[in-house]
Amino acid sequence: MNARVARTGGQNPGGAASNRRSYLDVWLGRIVTRLSGKVALITGGGTGIGRAIALAFARDGASVAVAGRRLDKLKAVAREIDQQGGAALALECDVTRAKDAERVVRETAKKFGTLNVLVNNAGTLSVSTVDSISDEDWDRVMTVNVKGPFLMSRAALKEFRKAGGGAIVNIGSVLGLVAMKDRAAYCASKGGVTMLTKAMALDHAHENVRVNCICPSIVETELVKGLFDDSEQGKRLKQSRMGTIPLGRFGKPRDVAELAVFLASEESSWLTGTAIPLDGGLTAF
Repeated sequence: MNARVARTGGQNPGGAASNRRSYLDVWLGRIVTRLSGKVALITGGGTGIGRAIALAFARDGASVAVAGRRLDKLKAVAREIDQQGGAALALECDVTRAKDAERVVRETAKKFGTLNVLVNNAGTLSVSTVDSISDEDWDRVMTVNVKGPFLMSRAALKEFRKAGGGAIVNIGSVLGLVAMKDRAAYCASKGGVTMLTKAMALDHAHENVRVNCICPSIVETELVKGLFDDSEQGKRLKQSRMGTIPLGRFGKPRDVAELAVFLASEESSWLTGTAIPLDGGLTAF
């Protein structure tokens, strides 16, 4: 039996992890991709975790729409997917506005014919306590991190019903499971995402809609890299934070992307309502 290995070309966001997918790439001599025929919409898809998820989804056969505020970044991701032989769409949107949420869902379904997967990745951060944060900053964090997934999910459900089901992957945080100093608003918002995940999973299981949440610890995105500069203080802070992680490293965007592919695929067809810590063992203590 001669087996052919799938090649998508270009940079592979899965890195070395993708080389361990031979049982998925090749089955009885046929190319197998986990998301073949599916259409996915990813918010915050222009950089970091969102970009990695978009590239991983496209690699595994999905048509991908990336949405967010930075259209130039979104177009760059869509162009990269197109160059690798995939199908992509870049959509400018503010996830905190209901009309924007409805529009990007509608445009995705119009472009690709349906919608099967929503990844709520757009998010924001505040370093503050309840007595130091302003009303405006508190509202900003809650609106982006909690209202955004609510609006996007509500809009996506309409298309999921037409398709006979779907999957929502929320990108939460380990700080939605455990707390940290000086992150009051962020912890509260990500805790909200965790419980929103569970509530939606219960509410829509009968419609064949699965809802799960990935809860990463520190992931090496552009934002995080900026927190650990090359100063001695920055280096000490990085080593201190890394020392709390049993596996001895920060996460990478591809780590989140590979789990998102699993949660969006039929491999996780009996999995819903979960909040999965992706943290190198941080919460195992």
